Amino acid sequence: MKNQKITFKNNRGQQLAARIEFPEETPKSYAIFAHCFTCNKNLTAIRNIIRILNKSGIAVLSFDFTGLGESEGDFADTNFSSNVDDLIAAATFLKSNFVAPSILIGHSLGGAAVIFAAKQIPSIEALSTIGAPSNPKHVSHLLKSGIDEINAKGEAVLEIGGREFKIQKQFLNDINEQNMTKTLKELKLPLLVFHSPQDATVGIENAAQIYKAAWHPKSFISLDGATHMLTNKNDSIYVGKMIANWADRYIN
Repeated sequence: MKNQKITFKNNRGQQLAARIEFPEETPKSYAIFAHCFTCNKNLTAIRNIIRILNKSGIAVLSFDFTGLGESEGDFADTNFSSNVDDLIAAATFLKSNFVAPSILIGHSLGGAAVIFAAKQIPSIEALSTIGAPSNPKHVSHLLKSGIDEINAKGEAVLEIGGREFKIQKQFLNDINEQNMTKTLKELKLPLLVFHSPQDATVGIENAAQIYKAAWHPKSFISLDGATHMLTNKNDSIYVGKMIANWADRYIN
């Protein structure tokens, strides 16, 4: 099977750009990868992880959330809940056109999103987070320079990762309404948590809070020395190998 560029519709009818990367043999399972806040599916670390999973027989769908990368929509109209909805739409597409996904993997805020999405996707048997915050509202620290303006005017244009994004008040309201601890306690799925003790973007205490709130079976792997964005190629390759080995225990 060849890698495929595809599109699927979100719940607003907008086309989201995606890619499915296949192993050489018939896939033994399908996974979905959720990227970080304001990132896209082409991040080098994501590609490295997916290639390792492919070598282990896992097909992986990665996509750009609404308003990012090559996907349709206005980023200013999105929020954490719409990211979760996009993940559910991706799972629906896989179920209708290939095989329902059994694994969810998320990096940073994408890691928080897969936790919330997992309980709404019946086929999911295991999930993994990489450098994920223990609460979606953690991302508000990236917006702190504009929070007063957002509250006063309803929106602000902020620079995040060297690019400008319009953030609306509804985004702040949405992340503040999310309850990660409650969601984890209701989930009861195998969970693998990756985090670097040196993560300067999302502190290691977030991993401890996620691990504490989750039910067993749960596992934690320290990415000692890694950056939040897994800029060292060896770190992302390591993550891919660990997910592949761990998932074998839980995926039929």
